[in-house]
Amino acid sequence: MEAYTQPPPPTAPAEPSPPPPPTTSGSPTDFLKGVVGKRVVVRLTSGVDYQGILSCLDGYMNIALEQTEEHVDGRVTNKYGDAFIRGNNVLYISAAEVL
Repeated sequence: MEAYTQPPPPTAPAEPSPPPPPTTSGSPTDFLKGVVGKRVVVRLTSGVDYQGILSCLDGYMNIALEQTEEHVDGRVTNKYGDAFIRGNNVLYISAAEVL
């Protein structure tokens, strides 16, 4: 007499793996060209942040912002229409909105 073995229970379909994170293969120049006309955060070497719409910038990182807010320790301390920031004071520029 042959022994009867039950087939293995069906396995649940495998969960699809999450998509890989987006690659950031663009150059800094590509990033800067992409944020012109968008809201950015400019951090100065002093630790003060300026948030506004990036109007333009040059090769020395001199920056022109519109609708600018000055942030010190996370609080808005001043609001300016237009602001011009000399490039040697800039620590970094970050996009304030999703690109």
